[in-house]
Amino acid sequence: MQDILVIGYSTRNIVCSARRAGYNVYSIDAFTDSDLVECAAASRVFDSAETVDVKSITRERIVELIDSFGVDFDAIVLGSGFEMMDLTDLPFPILNNSPGVMQEVSDKERFAKKLASMGMPHPRTHDITDIDSVNYPVMVKPKCAGGGILNRVARDVGELNSYLDEISSMGVDMDFGISVDDMLIQEFVSGVPVSVSVISTKQTAVAVAVNEQMIGVPWLTGLPFAYCGNITPYETPYAEKLCGISEELILKLGLVGSNGVDFMLGDSGPIVIEVNARFQGSMDSVELATGINLFDAHVNAFAGELSPELQVRPVAKQFAARAVIYAKNRVVIDEQAMNGLHREPVTDIPNIGYLADVNEPVTSVLCTEKTRGDVMAHVKNSVCNIRDIID
Repeated sequence: MQDILVIGYSTRNIVCSARRAGYNVYSIDAFTDSDLVECAAASRVFDSAETVDVKSITRERIVELIDSFGVDFDAIVLGSGFEMMDLTDLPFPILNNSPGVMQEVSDKERFAKKLASMGMPHPRTHDITDIDSVNYPVMVKPKCAGGGILNRVARDVGELNSYLDEISSMGVDMDFGISVDDMLIQEFVSGVPVSVSVISTKQTAVAVAVNEQMIGVPWLTGLPFAYCGNITPYETPYAEKLCGISEELILKLGLVGSNGVDFMLGDSGPIVIEVNARFQGSMDSVELATGINLFDAHVNAFAGELSPELQVRPVAKQFAARAVIYAKNRVVIDEQAMNGLHREPVTDIPNIGYLADVNEPVTSVLCTEKTRGDVMAHVKNSVCNIRDIID
């Protein structure tokens, strides 16, 4: 297996991991970041529009872009935003979980019922029509969309209705293509957001790392629940339990390859929030902290094998952090800004001319250090420098 195509909303981390593993990798995504282009044999962008609504990109458009490479791919890997697209009729192996399994796992309403049947700890979940039966505060979120961009807390029925009215008024003009019917209500659970990265075959699952999630960090984003990155490892007395639940859940769901389980870790222990049955945003920090190439491990898992370094749960060798920087104001990356960015430990590097509106991602910082305190100090210093450049 040599020629790999990666398709996703943002594919840089997957593409560069595949390149480091020795694959000849191609990409289709929304950004074609400059560091992606350096890693890819060739790349395509979905659309030249300022914003890309993943839901509006048709299967026909994807097939058209695949054909444009003129390559007989050895495999296709689907990343975030496209993991439920059915390409199984194409003459290329698809190294993803089946569309049917993906639909069951990705729909938060159906997934909640699945977890209840397994006896897994999970927040009480209600359909948007069950407003009269919920206990406040609640989390309002899309059933399927990820990233936390549209998640909101409602402390009473007035706040809930106000946010639903906001969603409704946005209508079809909304970049994410979400309507009120696409939302659900979930019990609000407080605690530390963490995730567990897992590699699994159909017979065996191994937790690779426990990660601290950075969600709605004010110095990175103005959105209260937006995904802002990860710190790996997350050291907690609950690490063994988190890993055990994740391995059990992934096997029961029949998932293969690289998958992630999100938790909220409160006073009473871990509560399962959702499963990301695809490569996760924590990929960079996990690889840097453990020294394991997740793309190679993913390919091996689909061949029914665990990589040699995954015969037991890995132990982190250092701390690694990825922090996603969102624009505070409208940002255009010019040559001067690009020169400044290259002085910092950045990844997801935009191209000259890239435009980011308020609360849209600009770039990411990626750092390693011996302690959590040191790695966060490094990240914050770099973010401060980048803010001076782009703001």
